[in-house]
Amino acid sequence: MAFKPLHDRVLVRRIQGEDKTKGGLIIPDTAKEKPAEGEIVSVGEGARKDSGELIAPAVKAGDRILFGKWSGTEVTLNGEELLIMKESDILGIIA
Repeated sequence: MAFKPLHDRVLVRRIQGEDKTKGGLIIPDTAKEKPAEGEIVSVGEGARKDSGELIAPAVKAGDRILFGKWSGTEVTLNGEELLIMKESDILGIIA
């Protein structure tokens, strides 16, 4: 991808949730919530301390993450819907 986020921001691709419940019921598109799980596409160079020292990001491209429901800004790049968010909006990395 030809886009690199600045500072402590990350570019995230949402991972689509299941179309069925655990009980086997099919969920219609109108009832689905946007997933709060994604894959990191690109990472900025990191935040800076007041002294100017660089703080390296804790995540890297390819990590699967969980983020808050209202986190990030939706953007469309090359026809694909992605999210740009601060690293601090990430709740955790899925192992």
